[in-house]
Amino acid sequence: MKRSNAVRFAAVAAAGVLALTACDNAAEGGGGEGGGEATDSEVRVGLAYDVGGRGDRSFNDAAYRGLNQAAEELGVETADFEPSDGESEAAKEERLATMAEEGFDVVIAVGFAYAGPVEAVAAEYPDVHFAIVDSAIEGVDNVTSLVFAENEASFLAGAAAALTTEEDHIGFVGGVETPLIHKFEAGYVAGAEHVNEDVTIEVDYLSQPPDMSGFSDPAKGRELAQAQYDRGADVIYHAAGASGNGVLEAAVANDFTFIGVDSDQYENATEEQKPYVLTSAIKQVDVAVFELIEDATEDEVEAGIQRFNLSDGGVDYTTSNEEAISPIQDQLDEIKQQIIDGEIEVPSEP
Repeated sequence: MKRSNAVRFAAVAAAGVLALTACDNAAEGGGGEGGGEATDSEVRVGLAYDVGGRGDRSFNDAAYRGLNQAAEELGVETADFEPSDGESEAAKEERLATMAEEGFDVVIAVGFAYAGPVEAVAAEYPDVHFAIVDSAIEGVDNVTSLVFAENEASFLAGAAAALTTEEDHIGFVGGVETPLIHKFEAGYVAGAEHVNEDVTIEVDYLSQPPDMSGFSDPAKGRELAQAQYDRGADVIYHAAGASGNGVLEAAVANDFTFIGVDSDQYENATEEQKPYVLTSAIKQVDVAVFELIEDATEDEVEAGIQRFNLSDGGVDYTTSNEEAISPIQDQLDEIKQQIIDGEIEVPSEP
């Protein structure tokens, strides 16, 4: 019998904290071999990044950490592949098909934009196991979906913002206005209003579909965060991938509080930036990716949808900036438990 998600997440997290900065073993715009020298497993794993690619300090870097951990600890052969700007679904299909043709046993697609390409390519390569992060694909025998309760972690981010704002005025910067990012917005707004129903909340998006550049434009992220600050927001949370690096730059320049997303953005911030990072609403994408690969090495990988939430540790808020978070940690933990117990129902749509 498989371990519960909570036990599995705890076990992998306890195995060791990996460096949160990107390593140098991926080729620009193409594939790179990951991990150390171990070759204990014959399983080959390829991973395709979402918009923004490696180095976003957020979503993609979380996936890479899981891939790299698998290479180092399980001895699997890995390669990772960068997206191109403004690429079509056909380009994504070609990338996935190329990995399958090159003999990768497991192909992992990072991001909901790969949903159509994964379904199309998986049907052509039934002997390859595909996985996708952030999109639920049902009824395909060789596809595993890794789906997270982003709204629950975002609710805690909103509560943290409302508990720390001095102006009762906070902000949310979304990368691209899609149903997935609406989950972040919905949770954040609900969490803030749970603490203070009179709080003012700025909500802005960097781009609209099909333009996905909102996840890879730090300059525009900085500009939009500056505009929200100028309107009075003194705490800003982003769900904007690499564009969030610009939001953090604006926080440093203007002395307001930043809340990160997906990865612990305090840990990978510069020393100058760290004091401005209150917390991050994280998704344990790294752990989910590692667990999937581990299952593949044991021939136990299962198709279907795997869901991760607060109760099993799949999402959470971070406490790395102890000085900043400790004054409100007890209140956040109480709210967190109320969500787990079902006393608070977190919306998934604005």
